[in-house]
Amino acid sequence: MAIKRLLIANRGEIALRIHRAAREMGIETVAVHSTADADAMHVRLADHAVCIGPPAAKDSYLNVAAIIAAAEITHADAIHPGYGFLSENAQFAEIVEAHGLIWVGPKPEHIRTMGDKVEAKRSAGALGLPLVPGSDGAIEDFAEARDLAETIGYPVIIKAASGGGGRGMKVVNTAEELESQMGQARSEAKAAFGDATVYMEKYLGNPRHIEFQIFGDGKGEAVHLGERDCSLQRRHQKVLEEAPSPVITPEERDRMGGIVSKAMADMGYRGAGTIEFLWENGEFYFIEMNTRLQVEHPVTEAITGVDLVREQIRIADGQPLSFKQDEIEFKGHAIECRINAEDPWNFTPSPGQVTNYHAAGGMNVRVDSGLYTGYRIPPYYDSMIGKLIVSGRSRNGAIMRLKRALEEMVIDGVKTSIPLHQALLEDPEFQSGDYTIKWLEEWLAKRAS
Repeated sequence: MAIKRLLIANRGEIALRIHRAAREMGIETVAVHSTADADAMHVRLADHAVCIGPPAAKDSYLNVAAIIAAAEITHADAIHPGYGFLSENAQFAEIVEAHGLIWVGPKPEHIRTMGDKVEAKRSAGALGLPLVPGSDGAIEDFAEARDLAETIGYPVIIKAASGGGGRGMKVVNTAEELESQMGQARSEAKAAFGDATVYMEKYLGNPRHIEFQIFGDGKGEAVHLGERDCSLQRRHQKVLEEAPSPVITPEERDRMGGIVSKAMADMGYRGAGTIEFLWENGEFYFIEMNTRLQVEHPVTEAITGVDLVREQIRIADGQPLSFKQDEIEFKGHAIECRINAEDPWNFTPSPGQVTNYHAAGGMNVRVDSGLYTGYRIPPYYDSMIGKLIVSGRSRNGAIMRLKRALEEMVIDGVKTSIPLHQALLEDPEFQSGDYTIKWLEEWLAKRAS
């Protein structure tokens, strides 16, 4: 194996997750960290650690020169970007490869293509993925937007081409609203992403968010590892994910899985990727592709038995896929709760010192977290401090196990989202699997009223 020492260009639970996979493969790890993360668990456990700057992400985890320098001084062979930060930055991937390092991720050109929402949609259509009716590319002017909206029918949604997280996104219900909402979407997109380009799609009234995990070897082979249901969202941010989806049949899984894996094989895609769809009334509509590991990857690992990070490293090292499509078996049901350091009801961040920590345990219970008693959660980064993942032979069995695991979980000293998850699990609609991407926000609004 060419990779003997891996630099992890990330922080928190995902950095620890990558470290664990690498060490199990006999690979040494290099942790890079800001001054705020000097006491982080992955920094303590890594074979080598390099401080790359002050707390602000732009001065540390987004500091390309510092990360490359850290790789050079520690003689790292490869860089794994995790998710977030520089994981979907095509230029960073190119710089890594230009310095003779192995990039644990897709080819830079695929990151670039799928990072532009307009280009991603065009490419997805060409690859045979089903699309939401809408513009072929960017909308240049209001007259074009008005004509298209009349053709596909209201409501429509205006989206930022370079965006994500709900910014630069406006739902338009009538022709009278179109011009002002389009202007607002452009302004938000320019402010958030430095790019005012927008496009239009048919707005689906009450869909679910279904995503397929894929893997490609970069040489024309690709497989899928089934779907995840990520419909429980607040402000376009996922809260709880499960696999398989409660509404997708085995026949639909096989059909769509075949379509996405063929598309990735035809593309020559390398490594891990996720194809995200909206699903409504039995129809799938492509929305975007994430060219990286997902936060919710453990639920796929739980039902397939495949270590996705290990597979990422193997493929980056030039090895073939370690499994064929007919060797993937889907067993049982898995659910993941994202545990954030925040007020569970008004969602204000709650950084601070963890005065007491106890991870849940037991059969088929997994906690991905870098927390420990005495650890100080810094205020500078995303509020997610861990993930609780459980699996069971059935969905109901997984729910019962998750209830028990949440009761066991102890994180004192800060507020966390654990009470939110406990309340969600008691709701009959969640228990029946009858929810969509709008359900959680409506549920929260009812609780608040």
